[in-house]
Amino acid sequence: MRAAAFPVLASFLVAATVPAFAQTSQNQRDECLLTSRNCMDQVDDLQKRVHKLNRELKKGTRAYSPDELKKLQQKLRETNEQLRRLEESGGS
Repeated sequence: MRAAAFPVLASFLVAATVPAFAQTSQNQRDECLLTSRNCMDQVDDLQKRVHKLNRELKKGTRAYSPDELKKLQQKLRETNEQLRRLEESGGS
């Protein structure tokens, strides 16, 4: 009985993780960057944030509406400005 239960349990676990893998698809939106949701475990430095914003902007209208793309562009400008200010002040 236990030998039969293990494969069934394993298949349930695999089925439960499939949505997590689906969230990383190429056209998936990064809600954390867009609306500051789902960010509990994400703390990025400014350079990493710039990279992520650029990557999301490259997805264009396949993943984002024109208004959302404008928000991402504004966030990129703000992040670049923060990075520039930090670099000018010597990081302090």
